[in-house]
Amino acid sequence: MTKQNTLFRITEAEPYCSFQFKVPISLEMNKDEQWIVYGPNGSGKTCLVDTLRGAYRLKHGSVAYDFSPSTSTRVSDNIHCVTFHDQYSDNGEPTFYQLRWNQGLLSDKEPTVGDVINQLIQESGADKELLSALNIDDLKSKKIIMLSSGEFRRFQIARIVFRRPRLLIIDNPFIGLDERNRILVSNFLDTLIRNLPIQIMLIVSRMVPDLNLFTHVVTVRNGEINKMTRQEFLKSDSCGSQVSLRGVSDIQKEMDQVLEPSFSGEQPAEVLSMRNVTIRYGERTILKDLHWEVHEGEKWALEGENGAGKSTLLSLVCADNPQAYACDITLFGRQRGSGESIWEIKRYIGYMSPEMYRTYRKVAPVKNIIASGLYDSVGLFRHFTEEDYSKIDFWLRLFGIEHLKEQNYMNLSGGEQRLVLLVRAFVKDPRLLILDEPFHGLDDANRAKCRQIIEAFCERKGKTLIMVSHYQEDFPSCISHHIKLQKHS
Repeated sequence: MTKQNTLFRITEAEPYCSFQFKVPISLEMNKDEQWIVYGPNGSGKTCLVDTLRGAYRLKHGSVAYDFSPSTSTRVSDNIHCVTFHDQYSDNGEPTFYQLRWNQGLLSDKEPTVGDVINQLIQESGADKELLSALNIDDLKSKKIIMLSSGEFRRFQIARIVFRRPRLLIIDNPFIGLDERNRILVSNFLDTLIRNLPIQIMLIVSRMVPDLNLFTHVVTVRNGEINKMTRQEFLKSDSCGSQVSLRGVSDIQKEMDQVLEPSFSGEQPAEVLSMRNVTIRYGERTILKDLHWEVHEGEKWALEGENGAGKSTLLSLVCADNPQAYACDITLFGRQRGSGESIWEIKRYIGYMSPEMYRTYRKVAPVKNIIASGLYDSVGLFRHFTEEDYSKIDFWLRLFGIEHLKEQNYMNLSGGEQRLVLLVRAFVKDPRLLILDEPFHGLDDANRAKCRQIIEAFCERKGKTLIMVSHYQEDFPSCISHHIKLQKHS
């Protein structure tokens, strides 16, 4: 047991896991504290959390808890973690990332948000007024599988609260949220802290402002763990972003030395044309009478609030949405539905999205994951040449993750996995690069580095970019065009 005012105490703990800290973990959380755990990708944040949750046996040291006023002493009853890996396989069944767009494959029994919430209210007798603080009434009629990335986070946080944990650990709760929803979730967390005997630990790679009820920041970096008050953190060097970057021109020169010259005709070709495109699911209209043209060499910022249809729009471009064949869409000069295969569409496109991250759960070496991007497979079903692997090596070096080449993808941190999938989008040097929230879960240094690589890539002739983000600072300076989608009622 811990002392009366301490929720948990980790003492000189060294877990049996692949990550090793420089010194054993010694850390305690008092019952009047709320934490933000902050650190770069691959720094050990997940190892720290899993040690706290009892996921590892300890070589030595101990972890002690006092969960009062909870009547249960079990760690699994009192510490819950929300990680947002895969909204599309919520019942544990396997899935594929295109399933969101293939409603014809859904069972009629697929639950709505309202179905799940009503069942939880009956089981727990929970306070409905508390739930309203998250404002998910607008989601209740939607099937869970059809929630956008941001909508799903709101639902998942609300659902876990019904279990009344003493410690709620949330991994990157704000990624994928527009500004309004970030404020909404932040206010909801404040409501939980003020009204429930619950403590919250946020795991973040991008520091979040205005979380005034969070008392402490625990930094995890360079194999070391340090706890300080939020005020101490704001005054410290840890708060700043110290990033050393190569110049965009240097990165571009390296690309030009290794990669073949980019395709470019005498006149800028039309890459994409959508005319009067409307997408509906039942009574819901996602896109209505959309007209959009993208020409070779243009760099587009695709913006809009959660649920406005950004990912749906990109699913039409990437041939993941079957409704594309009922729409007036031309891609690289070919009318959609004119007899082209899905592989002919994808061969010119490099693509990364939150859906891909959530559903790409392959036990394979990193080099194989990236190699699958050369031929647009989700697995690795063919033998690859030395030339293929030389391309992989180049992009791994450029992104600074060549040390991950032989590692098992599933053993990487979430941020490292996202970096691997970003490399996968670049590996075939595509004519059209589509990046849907590419910086989810990346730390300051990796965001800055990846933004530089995107800039350099787009400086090459014939390269076209479509990028989605809810943070204006994420867009590279090369953005030349903007399209903003409006959410339909």
